[in-house]
Amino acid sequence: MRIMIVDDEVHIGMMLEKVLTRSGDIKVTYFDNPITALSHFQRGEYDGVLLDIMMPQKDGISVLEAIKVKDSECIVIMMTAYSTLDKVLQSHKIGADHYLLKPFESLSNVEKKVRELIKSRK
Repeated sequence: MRIMIVDDEVHIGMMLEKVLTRSGDIKVTYFDNPITALSHFQRGEYDGVLLDIMMPQKDGISVLEAIKVKDSECIVIMMTAYSTLDKVLQSHKIGADHYLLKPFESLSNVEKKVRELIKSRK
């Protein structure tokens, strides 16, 4: 499995990368800048994206839209510490597959959800 993580908080991105790669069957590419992440995103290259909503360079909703234009089948899991019903509805309308609140209750549950969503599409 190939996963892209996009989060401007480096400690969260690195923590997620460590958890997701520990079993050896997931390859992670981490970006702390959403603009850079989008420039590297190619159709079919990633099975899923973990995407923060609130980032200073570009908000996650805009990034989600761009990802879905490039690859409508890619699983996208939105992440945020600032949950609003408006953002949840907007992201689901665009095509987000799941929504995770930070801080995460359990990193193991994050890994489990990523695996579950990707396997459901294959």
